[in-house]
Amino acid sequence: MAYQDLREWLSALEHAGELKRIKAEVDPILEITEITDRVSKWGLRGSHGPGGPALLFENVKGYPGSKVLINQFGSERRMQMALDVDSPDEIADRIKYFMDVKSPEGLLDKIKEVKSGPCKEVIKHENFSLLDFPILQCWPQDGGRFITLPSVVTKDPKKGKRNVGTYRMHVYDERSTGMHWQRQKQGAEHYRERMRRAAAHGKVQPVTAALDMMARSGGGSRIAEGKQVAGRMPVAVAIGTDPAVAFSSIVPAPPDIDEFVIAGFLRQKPVELVKCETVDIEVPATSEIVLEGYVQLDELRPEGPFGDHTGFYSMEDLYPVFHVTCITHRKSPIYSTTIVGKPPMEDAWMGKAVERIFLPLMRLTIPEIVDVNLPIEGIFHNLMIVSIKKSYPGQARKVMNGIWAMGQAMFTKCILVVDEDVNVQDIGEVTLKVLNNIDPERDIQFTLGPVDSLDHASRLPDFGSKMGVDATRKWPSEGFTRPWPDEITMDPETEERVSKRWKEFGLE
Repeated sequence: MAYQDLREWLSALEHAGELKRIKAEVDPILEITEITDRVSKWGLRGSHGPGGPALLFENVKGYPGSKVLINQFGSERRMQMALDVDSPDEIADRIKYFMDVKSPEGLLDKIKEVKSGPCKEVIKHENFSLLDFPILQCWPQDGGRFITLPSVVTKDPKKGKRNVGTYRMHVYDERSTGMHWQRQKQGAEHYRERMRRAAAHGKVQPVTAALDMMARSGGGSRIAEGKQVAGRMPVAVAIGTDPAVAFSSIVPAPPDIDEFVIAGFLRQKPVELVKCETVDIEVPATSEIVLEGYVQLDELRPEGPFGDHTGFYSMEDLYPVFHVTCITHRKSPIYSTTIVGKPPMEDAWMGKAVERIFLPLMRLTIPEIVDVNLPIEGIFHNLMIVSIKKSYPGQARKVMNGIWAMGQAMFTKCILVVDEDVNVQDIGEVTLKVLNNIDPERDIQFTLGPVDSLDHASRLPDFGSKMGVDATRKWPSEGFTRPWPDEITMDPETEERVSKRWKEFGLE
């Protein structure tokens, strides 16, 4: 079923026994993180498996009447509930269908514009503050409070195409935040395109020069203060959306695909969108909270540190600043958030669902891929295990380079390629086969290229090395002339005979 909004989703979670209400007073500064982290890793005694339940904090210190929802996607079962599937592989099947739809009409019926919606029950053009919401400080060394589960909506200034992404937002004060869209994200590309246009009209310095000046200035809030007049980039932020919209915001979609359309496909019902009050952007009409505003093109500010999904803090760096001009919200809005840190946490289950969606997209250009596994402990961009149907010499290396050329997969630090008969979801089997099958000097290749901005080990920010391992069986046509040994297995007749007599042995 399609969940109309966050509240209908909450009701479904509670009905399924997947929601725990916390009535004791809890501080949004660190305490909610500590509670959620324990639940994410250990669950609740006797009632939940890995990931524990979703948590609804109903008594947040300093915020009477406010509620905080967290860990809503924090288990395989809840991810399946959120997307209305019985198996993660059904998500991939739905995406295959999505990619097969060719007519514009088949895409447009997944979104629907409406005149108003619950997100406009309260409209504040003045006398508003971000600090009115129970925004968390997650970890002790964080630079402050961070909005961690926003759907940030921007538009391509050339084509007008929407992008919806999840970028953390460091709250600076009542009306401004950092906008942590990493350089390779689509929101950042929309920002750069507006910078290029402003530079072409003499309104702001070229992007690289501006960034260099900002770095040399020691982190002041304006580039060439008083000398340049730059434009503004309109931005809207939806918080507390239905689960399909929230999930679609993190999906690595192709640049020309509207994430709201993806959400409509996943929920199998159109996403209702409503115009913002002060910017020309549409947001989900049933959002709990909407922040409207702009990013000033000639302004950067230090953002961070932030305890990240790598298990380490990402360091302070310069990012654009989002200025809030209007806030709309539902009456008694529910603040939806998440935390990240050492896995496993809520983002692990979201990432595994993305993995299933990513598989058919990869097969479009690399059809020999059989399956992929992005292990949770590899935090998704540090390790990818790929099985392939090998048909010619050197194919494993072709696959590695193909993956590094695909969108967000370019950040993959290590790629292991195995034969199709290896179950990539079984880490024990992968370890056995990979370590037995490789001659390290022959089968490991290194390359240089873009890396994730959160990679603290790379030689430079955003640039470093990556490793590919060809762990497939080697062929004579690849220069391997020795015989390849058979894997040890028992013959089927003996297996069947022993199985039939198992009770005789008294081993049950």
